[in-house]
Amino acid sequence: MRRMSRLLALFALTLAAACSKAPEAPPAQGGPALWQVQRGAFKGWLFGTIHVLPKGVAWDTPTIKEAMTGADRLILEAADLQDEQKTLGLFEKMGRSPGLPPLEQRVPVEEKAALDKAMRDGGTNTQLLSGYESWAAAMLLSAASQQDLGVSQSDGVEPVLIDTFKKAKKPIGGLETVERQFGAFDTLPEAAQSRLLVQTVHEAKGMKALYDRILKAWLKGDMEAIAKEDEVGEQPDPMVEEAILVQRNRDWVKAIEPMTGKPFIAVGAGHLTGRENLIDLLEARGFTVTRIQ
Repeated sequence: MRRMSRLLALFALTLAAACSKAPEAPPAQGGPALWQVQRGAFKGWLFGTIHVLPKGVAWDTPTIKEAMTGADRLILEAADLQDEQKTLGLFEKMGRSPGLPPLEQRVPVEEKAALDKAMRDGGTNTQLLSGYESWAAAMLLSAASQQDLGVSQSDGVEPVLIDTFKKAKKPIGGLETVERQFGAFDTLPEAAQSRLLVQTVHEAKGMKALYDRILKAWLKGDMEAIAKEDEVGEQPDPMVEEAILVQRNRDWVKAIEPMTGKPFIAVGAGHLTGRENLIDLLEARGFTVTRIQ
């Protein structure tokens, strides 16, 4: 299942944006998936995003622009994620601990060679990463492995949304905070963090091919193809999936339930597929969710 890789990439590329030559942006192919969500006094939109993109991707179709114009506010996963200084400060505070064992001692013996290669390929080493807890080291290793993707958070969807709503003088909020996001990783037992680190090592080599497939599917609004990517590869640790994906989706539904008006809600597309995804949870609470693009 690849949702963990995509989720990890969000944080990783927030911390260390890729800096290689950007690839040619693929053309829009129908547009990313967009839903209208209604219940009582709530009539908003739900948009599945990609947090990092190459330059020049044309994703804001007339349907998406119309929805943004009609919305009365923007709701992101975490509005404060765009505050780079705050995000990095929280990462350093929550991700470091004194007296940690070397990173190679936190993975099974048979994984040490793969860990070493992933670090070499990413231009980092165990000395740099060993001061971080295993979840934070996994994020930094993921960032290092993505240097050849030619993508950045600044070219992602969220900066465009934020700029559009700021210019329209509409408020911007979040379903959670960056501290809550990092906390989902930080509170994992070490055994689960170690398994996340090992999975990051395994998937580092195929990251570019995975990203290219997901980007093409996202531009077509092909949620079925994105869901199929979730079924490929290693299955995540159940404890990790529960904490990082499922429980956060449940919390987001609780945050959405009392809302009224016309919010434009934008979350990572990976939260809209798979077990207890956000769409299914909203429908279970009585919301009508209708695909409009």
